Amino acid sequence: MPKIHISYNQIHKLISQSVAEHKLAENFKPDLIIAIGGGGFIPARILRTFIKSPADKKNIPIQAIGLNLYEELPSHQRDQNGAAAKPGQVVQKTQWLNFGGSDSLVSLLGKRILIVDEVDDSRKTLCYAVEELQKDIVEQERLRGLHPGESNTQIGIFVIHN
Repeated sequence: MPKIHISYNQIHKLISQSVAEHKLAENFKPDLIIAIGGGGFIPARILRTFIKSPADKKNIPIQAIGLNLYEELPSHQRDQNGAAAKPGQVVQKTQWLNFGGSDSLVSLLGKRILIVDEVDDSRKTLCYAVEELQKDIVEQERLRGLHPGESNTQIGIFVIHN
């Protein structure tokens, strides 16, 4: 298959059209963007151009997480069952949200979180991100004395190429 070269301007237009077509700012109204690095950083930043915080029309904050779906793994790497991990099967966190820092505490509760990545070809990375965020949400709810789901936190996904 030949490579296709897509310009920054084409990506910008594609994101703008997607936001308008799906009425992302009106229907989902995200108030926190989480970019999966490194491919999700640029689309997240472009996306923020077209959607503003519903409360005060300011820029929506972008947080970054680093996830890698490694194609080559060390031989000592094991999966959940203890078997040697297969290439392209294990997602590893390289960066995650800071929930305990004195100056960068991130609360997920009650937010409409939009996870952004550039490509979803196997769904492994996105599923991992959603599962880990859901665990964090449940833990934050527990710490605040809430039942799981009581905070009404919502997660959406935006990818450039599926």
